[in-house]
Amino acid sequence: MPVAVGPYGQSQPSCFDRVKMGFVMGCAVGMAMAGALFGTFSCLRVGMRGRELMGGIGKTMMQSGGSFGTFIFVGMGIRC
Repeated sequence: MPVAVGPYGQSQPSCFDRVKMGFVMGCAVGMAMAGALFGTFSCLRVGMRGRELMGGIGKTMMQSGGSFGTFIFVGMGIRC
């Protein structure tokens, strides 16, 4: 299959590059929005402080970033 060329002569990213970029962007959005906001709220609500608070927020950020990144990864894979 021929490689599509953009308007200024550059080639388009491959399907793997698109899926990889979707996962990275999904991780970033999931960590920033859901992880930081909801993690901070839920940890403060149960009364965490100090090192325990930072650990709880970090854990929530990693979990939400991974799950949202996986959803975007699958969506970009379907689009390819």
